[in-house]
Amino acid sequence: MTCASCANRVQRKLGRLPGTTAEVNYATERATVSSEIPVEELIAAVEAAGYTASLPAAEPAPDAPGAEAEPEDEHTRRLRERLVVCAVLTVPVVLLAMVPPLQIDYWQWLSLTLAAPVAVWGGAALPPCRPGMRHGFDLTARAGDGAGSIYLEAAAGVTTFLLAGRYLEARSKRSAGAALRALLSLGAKDVAVLRGGREVRVPVAELVVGDEFVVRPGETLATDGVVRDGSSALDASMLTGESVPAEVGPGDAVVGGCVNAGGRLVVRATRVGADTQLARTARLVEQAQTGKSAAQRLADRVSAWFVPAVIGLAALTLAGWVLLGGGWTQAFTAAVAVLIIACPCALGLATPVALMVGTGRGAQLGILIKGPEALEQTRTVDTVVLDKTGTLTTGAMRLRRVVAAPGEDEAEVHRVAAALEQASEHPIARAVTALPADLPGEEVPPVEGPQALAGLGVTGRVGPREALVGRARLLAERGLVVPDELAAALAAAEGEGATAVVVGWDGAARGLLVVGDELKATSAEAVERFRGLGLHPVLLTGDNERAARAVAGRLGIDDVVAGVLPEDKVATVRRLQSEGRRVAFVGDGVNDAAALATADLGLAVGTGADAAVEAGDLTLVRGDLLVAVDALRLSRRTHRTIRQNLVWAFGYNVAALPVAVAGLLNPMLAGLAMGLSSVAVVLSSLRLRRFRALDRTAR
Repeated sequence: MTCASCANRVQRKLGRLPGTTAEVNYATERATVSSEIPVEELIAAVEAAGYTASLPAAEPAPDAPGAEAEPEDEHTRRLRERLVVCAVLTVPVVLLAMVPPLQIDYWQWLSLTLAAPVAVWGGAALPPCRPGMRHGFDLTARAGDGAGSIYLEAAAGVTTFLLAGRYLEARSKRSAGAALRALLSLGAKDVAVLRGGREVRVPVAELVVGDEFVVRPGETLATDGVVRDGSSALDASMLTGESVPAEVGPGDAVVGGCVNAGGRLVVRATRVGADTQLARTARLVEQAQTGKSAAQRLADRVSAWFVPAVIGLAALTLAGWVLLGGGWTQAFTAAVAVLIIACPCALGLATPVALMVGTGRGAQLGILIKGPEALEQTRTVDTVVLDKTGTLTTGAMRLRRVVAAPGEDEAEVHRVAAALEQASEHPIARAVTALPADLPGEEVPPVEGPQALAGLGVTGRVGPREALVGRARLLAERGLVVPDELAAALAAAEGEGATAVVVGWDGAARGLLVVGDELKATSAEAVERFRGLGLHPVLLTGDNERAARAVAGRLGIDDVVAGVLPEDKVATVRRLQSEGRRVAFVGDGVNDAAALATADLGLAVGTGADAAVEAGDLTLVRGDLLVAVDALRLSRRTHRTIRQNLVWAFGYNVAALPVAVAGLLNPMLAGLAMGLSSVAVVLSSLRLRRFRALDRTAR
């Protein structure tokens, strides 16, 4: 394909096939097709449109040899070679035409000899050459140009300038995709697997889930896993943008592509191949780069009729100049300038190249943008709803204290609560079940018939007792009495921003456990930054009103929605939308997935559940809330760049066409301007590579 019209033609041809939808991206030179039709017929349809197609060669997996791309691909190399040859031949031709003293007798034959290889199609229509003929040079087409002007320099110059534009465009487009290629090159090529107590070096492709492998200092982790032995610091800067290595030890989850900056580690593989975070990240980035924004779809519709309209305009220009007595040379010069200057390449590049650079830069910073629709939403949102646990706070809940009712034993209260919560993965449950080593008595007893009540707690039989643990609301619903001493302890816990779960059996509350987590170091600044972006922050939490207000006060948030059950999160988002607000939701848990999907813009914290990540429009690989701010900043800047590119592309054609029709544009300069318009769009997009995350060095 040579321009956006080519891409539109291929897309229309594929779209006419029964049950087929297609999206053709001019910048990435790929068609994404959904169809039941055999691939061979799809390829035949493309060829029937006058183009060629083939299945893309399998991308090298991040952990496969050869994933790192060559510095220059074959297409770019061929363009460079053609450009160098044509430039060498064209320069003397242009000099002979522009500098009359160089025009010796029969200089035209020398020009023809040099220009013919560059533009052989012009040789057959050249006027005869005669001694003593001189050719003046002018940047405009005007009356009197006549048969003395053979325009060999225009034929060679236009071709060379077009080649120069294509070469610079190819180089720039390659630079735009550099971030994705860098991601693909991160993986290790081989790995030391423990087999029978011995280290065996095998290709990464042979790793399977459950294998244990060794990672020495300086080596790259071959795949995702869990540390079984050893401790070290891992550099994940290329995956997450985090410059400070993270300390890991036994039991910690680690991600393939990180570099071991410390000691020897033994890791058990939990994900391999296409399931790893690195592979998923690369896949999401590539998918995002194939999408089209609403503005680009408009540009595509315009370019679909743009080329035939320009051909018609060129014909009218030719006829108009002839009828006005301008002569055939002048008429042809103006008409050719119209055809050259109006190529809609810049329109086709405006969105995809900016997307390539923006999504690639985002991936380097730990931000995954799922497509142009997400970029458009970042511009319109005015409210950000922040889930508390795991988003504003660390999510690592810890047990602060156990309070027993008069006459009850704290250790027994703790054991009963731990028994009921041991099957739950909720952060509060994990804190409750973490029994201290010096807790007297037996281990956690078994529980019979445990039943989880979403957002309320757990019930079940622990020994001879029908027991329950959860919110005070659950005990009230079951008719259990809460003594005054426990009520006072409950109010004190809520006042300090902690969460209290009450334990009860035999018709009464027997004690409570005070659980809390800490605010992330960057949460308060992130909230302030959201305000700086014009967003109104809302705190959403299942905690009680007093606890929620205590946390909100520390963050400077005035709008609090407390005591919500998982299903209430969606209702809260919809309520805000019904008030006319455009809502962004930030969350990380399984119970946040529906709210992320319902919001106008979902920002999923990637350290959380896979369901949340899949539901979000933007995924934050790190749990740092400032990354969410960076995600909005980068998305808005990318969207702004797309709009600027489209304005330039449209504006260039609108401004240049009348100049060409008026005969005021030399075809050679038109060729140069056309090539430079595409290059300008690409260079504008490449500015996104300079996007910098918010400074975190002071934290």
